[in-house]
Amino acid sequence: MTLSFTKPLRGPIMRGEITCTVRIWRNLRVKTGGRYALGPGQVEVTRIQHVDLEDITEEIARASGFRDLQDLMAVARHGSGENVYLIDFVYEGPEPAQ
Repeated sequence: MTLSFTKPLRGPIMRGEITCTVRIWRNLRVKTGGRYALGPGQVEVTRIQHVDLEDITEEIARASGFRDLQDLMAVARHGSGENVYLIDFVYEGPEPAQ
């Protein structure tokens, strides 16, 4: 299982500016509590909501790091998936050296 992000979103995620993502998948690929590598740390999934496409708003698109809903959909609708998931996460940096 993996949760990957486009390069422009990685910095804002690691700074804590982006804490959610929208995915359109055939099947769920992550789990609540799952940790997925990103940069020197990882993101931990804190909540997964199965939603309808109509539930994705301009506000959610901007919170996910996109200019608007059209920008988000251009990235999210790249596969054959039909299930829409709103995934909340937190970024955890690397453990400090001791």
